[in-house]
Amino acid sequence: MTNPVTLEDLRAAQKRIAGTAVRTPLLPSLHGDADRPLWLKPESLQPIGAFKIRGAYNAIAALTDAERSRGVVAHSSGNHAQAVAYAARLFGAKAVIVMPDTTPQVKIDATHALGAEVVIVTPERRDTAAGELAEEHGYAFVPPYDDARIIAGQGTAGLEITEDLPTVDTVLVPVSGGGLISGIAAAVKLTSPHTKVIGVEPELAADAAESFRTGVRTTWSTTQTYRTIADGLRTTSVGVLPFAHIQAYVDDIVTVTEDQIREAMRFLGLRARLVAEPAGAVATAAYLFREDVLPAGREHVAVVSGGNVDPALYAEVMA
Repeated sequence: MTNPVTLEDLRAAQKRIAGTAVRTPLLPSLHGDADRPLWLKPESLQPIGAFKIRGAYNAIAALTDAERSRGVVAHSSGNHAQAVAYAARLFGAKAVIVMPDTTPQVKIDATHALGAEVVIVTPERRDTAAGELAEEHGYAFVPPYDDARIIAGQGTAGLEITEDLPTVDTVLVPVSGGGLISGIAAAVKLTSPHTKVIGVEPELAADAAESFRTGVRTTWSTTQTYRTIADGLRTTSVGVLPFAHIQAYVDDIVTVTEDQIREAMRFLGLRARLVAEPAGAVATAAYLFREDVLPAGREHVAVVSGGNVDPALYAEVMA
């Protein structure tokens, strides 16, 4: 593996983000199965409403003063956008964010409110436009997932899980570009080797699940991945470095249906009092509906990765 994230990298990131990213608690769910206790890791409680602040702050903090002075650029469907904007503002740096025109307006507005310049493009242009802006203006590129600094930052959530629940048997994590799953998986396996790490994707955007099964990093089209309600999980493929970490540390990747995602959002809202966006609910959906494909074990942690949901969609789901 090229540039694998080490335990030292994870510990350094944990110290770097302390005081900026919230150390989210593990919340016991009274509504899990008695023989499979469920704990929720509510990253929706982060200042920007999602786990992305961990990696974004770690990456921007690692830049030199000269690099930050030129500004930073990123591409995102919403949560990484807000995280980069928030972290850049803390450092007094300009942030330019490329967002697809399918992004929920609530996420665009939130990114604007954090002081970032937002550039709207078609989904097909999202991944290339940021690089073009970086080259043209000299901005430092802050990738959403394919970067060791990002992976280490996201992995701090995994360190917290094993520190707070050393007996954890299974950790369920949403998968998009792979930064969160690869960071958490590395942290968990390096500190609690017996624990199983399971990635979760929508059936309609299951490129990572296919890649895991075949051992070849697979790309799906935006036409395919943009079918899912989970706008935060519409990345067309996992990153190169995240895929290497997935192959090394992840035990399986399972999928959930659109109806199961909606039911999990309702479960989190009504039973756990947590607002979850669709992407943030997939891990809980796997716990609720995919026991048949999950490993045996008692203590389960489901990562609620974000809560930045479009109000109209949330009202529809909860109706």
